[in-house]
Amino acid sequence: MSRRSGRGDSRVQAWFPTLIYQAPLSSGSAALALNRELLREAVQLRDFDRAGRNWSQANYHGGYTSYGSMDRLHQFSSTFDQLRRKLDTHVRRYAKSLHWELGGRSLEMTDCWLNIMPQGSAHSFHLHPQSAVSGTYYVKTPRGCPGLKFEDPRLSQMMAAPPRSADTVPEQRPHIVYPAKAGELILFESWLRHEVPPNPVAAERISISFNYHWM
Repeated sequence: MSRRSGRGDSRVQAWFPTLIYQAPLSSGSAALALNRELLREAVQLRDFDRAGRNWSQANYHGGYTSYGSMDRLHQFSSTFDQLRRKLDTHVRRYAKSLHWELGGRSLEMTDCWLNIMPQGSAHSFHLHPQSAVSGTYYVKTPRGCPGLKFEDPRLSQMMAAPPRSADTVPEQRPHIVYPAKAGELILFESWLRHEVPPNPVAAERISISFNYHWM
């Protein structure tokens, strides 16, 4: 049965949901230890990756990303591969919630890269073509740093629609922001446009982004 639109007319039903998954990676001391090691390696990687720093200077204003130089970190570092193994479990849960029929194939991580965003750094609206599931794991999230902002995928089709009221229910807003929290991950279908607004705080926001393909 479809979900009711809730606070409006009971004769109106909601269809075609966009599902976003958010959860802690894991719990306990092992999770904290993994996050500490990821943070340590993140700093080392930025220092080591001269090609990535050069690429970031031209394409990632003010910040650092390994996207243009080292985008398969799960194949480079055992620590990042440990993260990959934990993410695999969440991706399987997410795929189940989407009712995907994988036909005997699997969802596998193909891309994994580091993002370090100091004050003023941002990542404008984009999507991840040619993959099925994308996501982010948060390593360091200083208080006041930006979350992940998603866009209603129908927005470009609403050429003549009036604006929505300021007090509209969250599921009917044109954008929704998921706060960034260290130790947590977010998963979404790769076609969903998203951005990270400028970081307003004088501390670095560190995250690891990734893609899963249907193999």
